[in-house]
Amino acid sequence: MQTRRFYTLSGSCPDQVGIISRISGFIAQHNGWILESSYHADDGNDGHGSRYFMRMQVKADSLPFHLAEFRERFAPLAAELSMEWKISDSAVKRRVVLMVSKQEHCLYDLLARWQSKELDIEIPCVISNHDTFKAFVEWHGIPFHHVPISADNKIGAHAEICRIYDEVRGDTMVLARYMQILPPEMCARYPGQMINIHHSFLPSFVGARPYHQAFQRGVKLIGATCHYVTRELDQGPIIEQDVIRIDHSDSVEDMVRYGKDIEKAVLARGLRYHLEDRVLLHANKTVIFR
Repeated sequence: MQTRRFYTLSGSCPDQVGIISRISGFIAQHNGWILESSYHADDGNDGHGSRYFMRMQVKADSLPFHLAEFRERFAPLAAELSMEWKISDSAVKRRVVLMVSKQEHCLYDLLARWQSKELDIEIPCVISNHDTFKAFVEWHGIPFHHVPISADNKIGAHAEICRIYDEVRGDTMVLARYMQILPPEMCARYPGQMINIHHSFLPSFVGARPYHQAFQRGVKLIGATCHYVTRELDQGPIIEQDVIRIDHSDSVEDMVRYGKDIEKAVLARGLRYHLEDRVLLHANKTVIFR
């Protein structure tokens, strides 16, 4: 069965009267068929001003032109609305570079979802600061890059990661339990492209060993957080979160085991939202059209 091809138009602009009418009118003017549409208006109580957010799916073959011409024709309207926007083609697979250290569960889960076509993406390579999973990754037919990192070579190692990512034309970089802090310059180079899974329910227990921190604190819920990577450690806009209840009888080892299951699910959901252009950034927050 052939999947229906569609374009996804998403963006945000200062809130004002008539936005929906003007955008849907533009699509209707060209006989475009809207398959799905979502809207949200933020009242600006966070100090960033009222803002309108939108996401539309348009049946590709209902339009008389291709994506490049859509961009050209829509640009003047977007400029009038002061809109930050993008449009993507469902027929073009996103290129997702996976990064991992020594924890395997998120890597295994994403590769299984990729292999089963649950995640319909390209994985041009896997990058790791250890060679632990080299044979496993290459067994899947995916190139593996071992980029060791030490106190003496961090600048060169991070430059090499950027070189590989650019060379394979990556769209998204997923830190699938990649246990290294990336430099601010690298985070700024790929805004909105780098996704991390943190093994804690942020903003609690940032940094290393969060399950041990949670155990010492005696919490009754543990969780995981999928978020964008920014200059500030574990402070980027949150995409997805989940929790599980624990009690006094659970050890740190129990918490780590429970947490791995949550981490896999949260990372997969967060990555899917990102790939489907369901996530719109607003300051340090996100608007997500599920």
